Amino acid sequence: MTHKEHMRRAVALSRQKMLEGEGGPFAAVIVKDGRVVAEGWNQVTSLNDPTAHAEVMAIRAACRALGTFSLEGAVIYANCEPCPMCLAAAYWARVSMVYYATTSADAAAAGFDDRFLYQELRLPKPQRSLPCVALPVEGARAVLEEWAALPGRTEY
Repeated sequence: MTHKEHMRRAVALSRQKMLEGEGGPFAAVIVKDGRVVAEGWNQVTSLNDPTAHAEVMAIRAACRALGTFSLEGAVIYANCEPCPMCLAAAYWARVSMVYYATTSADAAAAGFDDRFLYQELRLPKPQRSLPCVALPVEGARAVLEEWAALPGRTEY
């Protein structure tokens, strides 16, 4: 299949799942070594899970299907430009490429505006609308140090 055929599948899946009431109008297809390994669609409202975005769901499914947490060499075809959370998930999964059919501006015009998230991430921590305050406790750093010294740990 071609890049455009994979993208057409993501677009068709986004429409299908939206009309079936699964969630918002978003879908993603993950391809590795020329074959589709997973598909995902927005299930935020159907699962009551704000992290159930299309790309995240597709990444979860691809990792289960391939039996690994690394999707190195895989490509995501998303019908819309990934939001900050989905983009971060793609980085953590080590996908090699992301293609998208519509932009974040197109999504904003439909009521899905991620600009505020990008703006928040650029602000110094004390200026963000969601307070995140360091609260060190005894032993917390020791767990990280134990991890760093743990023989046979799986790096990710």
